Amino acid sequence: MIANEEENRAPDLEALRAAGLDVLVTEVRTLPAAFRELDRVLTACGVTARPRWLDEAEAAWAAVPAPAERRTAVVPIWRRPWMVLGRDTFAGDLLARLGVDHLYASHPERYPRVPADVLRAAQPDLVVLPDEPYRFTADDGPEAFPGLPCALVDGRHLTWYGPSLTEAPAELARALRAARR
Repeated sequence: MIANEEENRAPDLEALRAAGLDVLVTEVRTLPAAFRELDRVLTACGVTARPRWLDEAEAAWAAVPAPAERRTAVVPIWRRPWMVLGRDTFAGDLLARLGVDHLYASHPERYPRVPADVLRAAQPDLVVLPDEPYRFTADDGPEAFPGLPCALVDGRHLTWYGPSLTEAPAELARALRAARR
């Protein structure tokens, strides 16, 4: 059984173990951790040949140049109530590698609830709106941040660690450059 510390509740994992199942629990909060955990899962599943996409993903991220400038952002992941990226998140690590520092990175919670007026008052350089877990769109999200550039990004590239990591650096960089007011 494969589980994730963020997606699965501890009592459920304990129940699976009590039922005699082996449970491999992944913990992914950074890009290097994603690569390590993917290798661990492949090994646990008996895969002996590392998939080409995994090498390609590592190469794609290794080729990302150091950002010439850094920008600040708020990164909502939900609304009603508004929730944003906080500390120790995979998505936050990816954005940092692309020159975007999210303003709630030092918050005690990983996904704090923050009212939209407080997010606007933080005066970020931009707002990053992924299409998951909440499906932000051009018509649902940017209107809450008048006057601020909003980057609509594919949540698969920002939050998933898997084959999409091969194209994620280029696609996220493109979306961040295309941020609109």
